[in-house]
Amino acid sequence: MIKIENIHKTFGNLEVLKGVNLTIEQGKIVSIVGASGAGKSTLLQIIGTLDKPNCGSILINDIDVFKLNDRDLSLFRNKHIGFVFQFHHLLPEFTALENVCIPAFINKISKAEAEKRAIELLSSLGLKDRMNHKPSELSGGEAQRVAVCRALINKPTVVLADEPSGNLDSNSAKELHELFFKLRELYNQTFVIVTHNEDLSNMADVKLIMKDGIIL
Repeated sequence: MIKIENIHKTFGNLEVLKGVNLTIEQGKIVSIVGASGAGKSTLLQIIGTLDKPNCGSILINDIDVFKLNDRDLSLFRNKHIGFVFQFHHLLPEFTALENVCIPAFINKISKAEAEKRAIELLSSLGLKDRMNHKPSELSGGEAQRVAVCRALINKPTVVLADEPSGNLDSNSAKELHELFFKLRELYNQTFVIVTHNEDLSNMADVKLIMKDGIIL
């Protein structure tokens, strides 16, 4: 489903990625581990089209994403890629339901349809009674589950997660990890997760180790 070929990335004189090759299958949960500075987050940003490589290609469902113009790339990202970060990045002035709906509105989905899917997602993740709460009224684990719902609202091809449980206590982290596998069973969802959490990385279908800009 995702084919990464010979990805190089430099920042000034620093070569962060040194020719990464990787294939990711539909419905797999892939973890990427390695020391800080190994290139994990940079690779995830490039897979997510938030940054561009100096050379190499990424095909997602046979689409060479970096051959798209900026407008088409933004539309592709919104429709096909979901993001979950260490900090939930929910907009504080909006409720949980409204936060989840925002990517769907950008994708030109009607308000009725977006809210229907958002309610289904929030309910399936145990947040039915928290939908009209703002982020300041949610626990850390609840807010991160809302962020997962937001990542899933457009039925993306892949969800990319960068240290998704890094800001959670151990119980909330365990719940979030189990949630990824539940979502894979429900929706055949593909996850690529950068993490320092050994429990999560070892649970994954595929565990990749990065060192000095390459996958070992």
